[in-house]
Amino acid sequence: MTEDSQRNFRSVYYEKVGFRGVEEKKSLEILLKDDRLDIEKLCTFSQRFPLPSMYRALVWKVLLGILPPHHESHAQVMLYRKEQYCDVLHALKVVRCVTEATPQVEVYLHMYQLESGKLPRSPSFPLEPEDEVFLAIAKAVEEMVEDSVDCYWIIRCFVNQLNNKYRESLPQLPKAFEQYLNLEDSRLLSHLKTCSALSKLPYDLWFKRCFAGCLPESSLQRVWDKVVSGSCKILVFVAVEILLTFKIKVMALNSAEKITKFLENIPQDSSDAIVSKAIDLWHKHCGTPVHSA
Repeated sequence: MTEDSQRNFRSVYYEKVGFRGVEEKKSLEILLKDDRLDIEKLCTFSQRFPLPSMYRALVWKVLLGILPPHHESHAQVMLYRKEQYCDVLHALKVVRCVTEATPQVEVYLHMYQLESGKLPRSPSFPLEPEDEVFLAIAKAVEEMVEDSVDCYWIIRCFVNQLNNKYRESLPQLPKAFEQYLNLEDSRLLSHLKTCSALSKLPYDLWFKRCFAGCLPESSLQRVWDKVVSGSCKILVFVAVEILLTFKIKVMALNSAEKITKFLENIPQDSSDAIVSKAIDLWHKHCGTPVHSA
């Protein structure tokens, strides 16, 4: 038996006995042992497989540019990141923008606003739509990451990725959603059009907030593995799969308002299955990335 066939045999066996991911975890550990981390291979791995929870924060920090590829620099760079975090937080306390009573996600928002030159003159100013997006993402990351310094930097860089790298792609996602839903279930799409619901679906929740506040964090982080590593298109397939999963319920609703209200508050117990099927759909329509040599 060749090495490849042995590996394939082991993978199938592991999957059958419930150890899917054992080989993948070993592969990631090998990638993480390199003196200089290969960003392209880490991206490809993250696109193909869910990241093991024990390595997720590290991989996200490298892919988001919080940490450099060189291992020996990680401790020093995180020290700088912590100093910057403390300096910004101290500045906010000095100008009395935050206190000990300020909710942590609001502290992160004000830190981000200060660093991007958008700090309002008064904390009582109404929130902008982009601030609401930031807070939704911050609340989700806070549930995923324990360390407050890591948490802030991941939120900051994830939001920047959405605002910069995906700035032109995100507005195109509703059209892509319509396209792929038509391919998967044209009757369901026709129902949405008949109810005039297509333009009123919760696209901001799905595509601007990347399902933060819609899916539980345990499912959400598997979606964000793909977003962080270079694909915002996964969001389209999560939205499509939500519609397919709740097709009977949606088809029974006959108004745009009722459909939208339901989709904004979907039952949480199906979320893991939805994400798994969405990733399969994404691979089906967009292909599976292959490791470069």
